[in-house]
Amino acid sequence: MYNCILGEAERDEVEDEGVEVSYPFYTEGLKELAEARREIARFSVGRARVRIGRARRRREDPDEDEEGEAKEACRAAGEFVLECSEIGDDRPLSGCSFSRDGLMLATCSWSGIAKIWSMPQVKRTATLKGHRERATDIVFSPVDDLLVTASADRTAKLWKPDGSLLKSFDGHLDRLARVAFHPSGKYLGTASFDKTWRLWDINTGLELLLQEGHSRSVYGISFHPDGSLAASCGLDALTRVWDLRTGRSILALEGHVKPVLGVSFSPNGYRLATGSEDNTCRIWDLRKRKCEYTIPAHSHLISQVKYEPQEGYFLATASYDMKAMVWSGQDFKPVKTLVGHEAKVTGLDIRADGQQIATVAYDRTIKIWSSRSSGNEKNSMDID
Repeated sequence: MYNCILGEAERDEVEDEGVEVSYPFYTEGLKELAEARREIARFSVGRARVRIGRARRRREDPDEDEEGEAKEACRAAGEFVLECSEIGDDRPLSGCSFSRDGLMLATCSWSGIAKIWSMPQVKRTATLKGHRERATDIVFSPVDDLLVTASADRTAKLWKPDGSLLKSFDGHLDRLARVAFHPSGKYLGTASFDKTWRLWDINTGLELLLQEGHSRSVYGISFHPDGSLAASCGLDALTRVWDLRTGRSILALEGHVKPVLGVSFSPNGYRLATGSEDNTCRIWDLRKRKCEYTIPAHSHLISQVKYEPQEGYFLATASYDMKAMVWSGQDFKPVKTLVGHEAKVTGLDIRADGQQIATVAYDRTIKIWSSRSSGNEKNSMDID
């Protein structure tokens, strides 16, 4: 068998001799994709160097007590109380996202409308109108105040926080589910019911990558904190991890027995959490390439899962059982149950400093949960 690339005349000669020829199979990508892969590689190497160096210093410094810090973070998370509840729309809410500085919260709903709220008063400051069908997700950029919405109208849209529409990302053949910004803020990942996820250039609006690999609809997407990897999950009960620098699928995480709806990388770089319709949250160790722990988290499907953004000391899950739960990121024990919604909880987000959690639900309300240790005791109301 010939594995080399033959010229046309040589190939005809070999085939005439009855020799089997192996033709290389690939899809030629855009030159912009090649440059994006190089840019992502440069970005991820720098981020990985910083992350690993910091982990090494923390491990070797006798004054560092990482275990103690993790316990303290979980203790503070155990004191989350309901601080505010606000009607967000006249239709069910589907997603929410804190801005990088925590001064704004964005929500989206089945009405197709997204809204920006000032924090901590939860006062509406802008309304984003542009989608023709229900909005399915919303997320703030990690580097500025721009944000993206996704919709069942098959598009994602880039907005300013004042409600100005900047760009529309068109190309998917079916409705969108979740979206995620790359840590560099330069790229956007979109998951769709057309069985693909796609990578877009934020500045140009160009579709850089159309990634197949799931046999059913792709529902969730998350980027590694270094920016080197992407994880996609879908209705085929599978989670795939992709190397953005080469385009290869490097891991297929099998274990859930029903569709996987949520996926989140831990800030430590080697753990990945997935939430499923089988009511469980699985914790995967990417170094060992296997499931490390299965949390029997809820009595109904898990709609979203998020790690605390700073250190990953805890993670939160949202569920259709009308509750959100906070779990230790070390031993995966329950830390706090957030009870207050009167219908299915569809989405959540954790503020960058880990001191607040926002949840949204079918009951059309936004609920803000704050830790007593964050100085919000006077405005807090414990519902447990």
